[in-house]
Amino acid sequence: IHYNINKLLSRSSLFGNETGQLPNGEYSPSLSLLKTIQSQSKVLVVGAGGLGCEILKDLALSGITNIHVIDLDSIDLTNLNRQFLFRLSDVGKNKSEVAASFIMRRVKGCQVTAYVGRIQDKPIEFYKQFNIIISGLDNIEARRWLNSLIVGLVDYDDDGDINPSTIIPIIDGGTEGFKGQARVIIPRITSCFECSIESFPPQQSFPMCTISETPRLPEHCIAYVFTIEWERTFPNKKLDKDNPEHMTWVYKRALERAEHFGISGVTYFKTLGVVKNIIPAVASTNAIISAACVNEAMKLLAFHSQTMNNYYMYMGSQQIYSTTFEYGRQEHCIVCSDQSKIHKLSISRHSLLSELIDKLTNDNKYQLKKPSLVGESKTLYMQKPPSLEITTRPNLSMTLDSLIKSNEVINITDPLLNDIAFSIEITFND
Repeated sequence: IHYNINKLLSRSSLFGNETGQLPNGEYSPSLSLLKTIQSQSKVLVVGAGGLGCEILKDLALSGITNIHVIDLDSIDLTNLNRQFLFRLSDVGKNKSEVAASFIMRRVKGCQVTAYVGRIQDKPIEFYKQFNIIISGLDNIEARRWLNSLIVGLVDYDDDGDINPSTIIPIIDGGTEGFKGQARVIIPRITSCFECSIESFPPQQSFPMCTISETPRLPEHCIAYVFTIEWERTFPNKKLDKDNPEHMTWVYKRALERAEHFGISGVTYFKTLGVVKNIIPAVASTNAIISAACVNEAMKLLAFHSQTMNNYYMYMGSQQIYSTTFEYGRQEHCIVCSDQSKIHKLSISRHSLLSELIDKLTNDNKYQLKKPSLVGESKTLYMQKPPSLEITTRPNLSMTLDSLIKSNEVINITDPLLNDIAFSIEITFND
């Protein structure tokens, strides 16, 4: 089954990895190279959805025999049109376990280890065991968390040089309809995922007053039901977004609310889209982006060709168009830049601390989730532990000039970024 792979890796090449713009190793062709890779390489696939299924298949057919896959979700009926490792009888089962079992049945000698759960719940040591991580996530927050963790694993020696053994490359793939991208992230060497966060618009949210009192869109009705009405009706029960019964309940109540306000357009599939923040998926796009991701993974393992530097973009809605370019590092990236660099932010002295936090969460440059802030002389606000949150909560309604002085540097952490700390100098503009 791997005849062509062995043939490729036994040939010399004028375009070995060491000849490219992003060299990671020197190519030494050999008939035994694939066996060496199989014995020494361990690859983690994050996500077993539409893109993840393709990645798992491509890795197995490329000769990688030690694969690990992690996914939180269970299989839904709507997955079956594009997530080809699943069958009707698999609905309700864990995606990672079913995908792993399917690959091992079809590709003999391939060992796939499945994990069920959130990537944030795994300890740091779990990630250190892998040679490469391929991300097939459709969740921006999870991709940011993974990126910050892996970048944070890079160590430096006494001379300030990077210890290469602590670098774990990330190959990040993403698709949306007929558009897709694949990128190679070499932590502390290339741009990281956070360097491009401004190119991702903040995820859609709705003002609470609008969805509660004056809904105008079907999305407002759906958001009201799953954020407010569910908790009121089932105060001790968490909404399971993958449970058909829960989603049917949300759909029916949202439909009732929409009819009450004379709003049309609430459907079951729109309900799924709003609750899960679903990005539309096309099987052919997943196949193309997966091929690009696994191709780059093989280059990093075998060094038989030049590593892409560093971003591949595909657009196929009107016509087939693709391009490759270098996405440069951002000098003030809050994850991969020099953490001693201080960011700057200008704001009114009369702004409340809560307004500063809103700015940090809504600004495209930061897009934080739950920031905690510490000033030079006092703790301004902490999201956790609960006791400290309660203690610092009164500060939210206080003006900035009553808490800090102009040009004061505050330290900020956020669980979204694996609690990486960065500093911002706050300047009053009035």
